[in-house]
Amino acid sequence: MTLGWGQIVRLGLVQMAIGAIVVLMTSTLNRLMVVELALPAVLPGFLVALHYGVQLTRPHWGFRSDVGGARTRWIHRGMAMLAAGAMAAALGVILIERAFLPGLALSVAAYGLIGLGVGAGGTSLLALLASATHPRRRAAAATITWLMMILGIALTAGVAGSFLDPYGPLRLIAVVGTVSGGALVVSILAVWRIERGLAPPEPDPVPVPFAEGLAEIWAEPAARAFTFFVFLSMTAFFMQELILEPYAGLVFGMTPGESTALSGAQNGGVFVGMLIVGIAATGLGLGSLRAWVVAGCTGSALALCALMAVGQIEGAPLVPAVVALGLFNGMFAVAAIGSMMALAGRGRGGREGTRMGLWGAAQAIAAGFGGLAGAGAADLMRLRLPDADAFGAVFLIEAALFAAAALMALRIMDDARAVRPAGALVAGE
Repeated sequence: MTLGWGQIVRLGLVQMAIGAIVVLMTSTLNRLMVVELALPAVLPGFLVALHYGVQLTRPHWGFRSDVGGARTRWIHRGMAMLAAGAMAAALGVILIERAFLPGLALSVAAYGLIGLGVGAGGTSLLALLASATHPRRRAAAATITWLMMILGIALTAGVAGSFLDPYGPLRLIAVVGTVSGGALVVSILAVWRIERGLAPPEPDPVPVPFAEGLAEIWAEPAARAFTFFVFLSMTAFFMQELILEPYAGLVFGMTPGESTALSGAQNGGVFVGMLIVGIAATGLGLGSLRAWVVAGCTGSALALCALMAVGQIEGAPLVPAVVALGLFNGMFAVAAIGSMMALAGRGRGGREGTRMGLWGAAQAIAAGFGGLAGAGAADLMRLRLPDADAFGAVFLIEAALFAAAALMALRIMDDARAVRPAGALVAGE
């Protein structure tokens, strides 16, 4: 027995809960450190990079869930760690303002815990989806769950932004506590007894150690090529993550609530972009997933050029460029995720968690590197350039990386035959 549509939606609630917590850590707390506390952008960049760096454990979590036969407990444990880490991170921001070194130490521990939580819970969730979803439903399942995650991010950013103004420490704790506690409860209820009645995972006829199992996956040409693509494209995807809200605050004079709501608008664009691909590619069979990946990368590059341009023109609106960036990011992301879900179920059986962990680790490395590089480059350029020019230069670098990712998708996805028309994924697997 495989997952039904209702169960897929329930698992999407866990993705929504993960996104709701993480957006506060990577966007709101980042902006508070840079603008309200006047700290260099590289500091929150380091913390966010740390949480991604810890996610190098994703292959391990995926392997543990593969051999353990029950992924629900790893989802529960991961979400508990994520919620606890979020509360500690909020306390760390407040403490940094009063005692820098103790606050920094608490923040380092908190972001490390957040990384462990996302790694354990997120990888086990994706492995459950990949292993228990019928092949005909995998692309649609990827679309549904990621749409729900982006919806959670957009709603949290918008609603939390409205409650953060006027900013104060107690208000921050109340907002983060409410979001984290609610996300934990929702995720626990969403996966309650969901594995009962599902076909048990295929037993590994020859149990192997983790290192050997990971080496087997790396030896698969399609999995290896896709790993390189994930790294390049996600580096481009995450370079602006830590500097968009500071850009809005320093160049456009937005308040914390306004810039958090801006992040919500961006993720609203991501949601629409994912919905477009989900309907056009998965539902109507219009275009291949590779074509949508290329379109998303190319459009993201153009939107980043627009984001740079509005900072040079007095009175130019920021929101349309941000929404456009989100729209094309969403197109790229859901097409890449559909490819990932299809690839995870191919090759040696019983290794879905390990494959998802490998690609999750590549994404985590790219996200940490891209976010930290973007923040560090912005800090260095602001020493010699006006704020608008410094941030704009980083956006142009990111645009070039997206263009390179589009070219790589054209080559790698063709060669590896990893991506086929969405109609074939739905009807023919």
